[in-house]
Amino acid sequence: MVALDIDGTLVDFEGELPDSVRKAVAKVDVPVVLATGRGLFGAIPVHEALGLQGGHAVVSNGAVTATMSPVEIESQVTFDPRPIIDHVMDVYPQALIAVEEVGVGYRLNQLFPVGELQGELHIETIDELRSRPAPRVIIRDPNGYADSFRDLAHSLDLHSVSYVIGWSAWLDITPEGVTKASALDTLCRLKGIDPKDVLAIGDGNNDVEMLQWAGRGVAVGDAPDSVKAIADDVAPCFADGGTAVELERWF
Repeated sequence: MVALDIDGTLVDFEGELPDSVRKAVAKVDVPVVLATGRGLFGAIPVHEALGLQGGHAVVSNGAVTATMSPVEIESQVTFDPRPIIDHVMDVYPQALIAVEEVGVGYRLNQLFPVGELQGELHIETIDELRSRPAPRVIIRDPNGYADSFRDLAHSLDLHSVSYVIGWSAWLDITPEGVTKASALDTLCRLKGIDPKDVLAIGDGNNDVEMLQWAGRGVAVGDAPDSVKAIADDVAPCFADGGTAVELERWF
């Protein structure tokens, strides 16, 4: 199996898929699984652009696994978002909050910057956002910095959930123990695939567990040093075709 992150691995940060990457993926003769922090609606266009037929995608940082072509939710893990939302509103009241509604989109307290979320977007009150279990909660401040969100994460009681800080002031919160790696491991057990036979490629903090879990975990050259440090190998930077280079090495 090949597990591929999307942003910074398959597409650039403008969402463009290089032809070299598309061609390299097309040569892969084992199952290809997209493993992304994007929600389902953000993963579907990339799956289609790659020309992948059927298969699975792990989305929402592992909280949701879907079959593709046709798209169906295969599994999702949820948690009670109330304690997290309440605390964020107490200590960081300017935060934008998105609660994922799988197969629909997101419920928000305020609109996020254009293009950051895919699917239907519905504005709700804080009480409505915290009213039912969710697979993922996103905390965002377009005017903030990643460092400030590290401080926010440390102030939250995050022992009962999993979280990852993005490139900017973006905090993804999922159920405890849920990561891309946990979802891929479940998928491998269902398919009878040994994790040692998985090639995983990624570039972000949310890829760390996946790269450590896979038999071969490769960081794209643009990844933070902390991600490259845990990888089995480091591919060239995205602009130099890093993902295509790694895939062409094996397929």
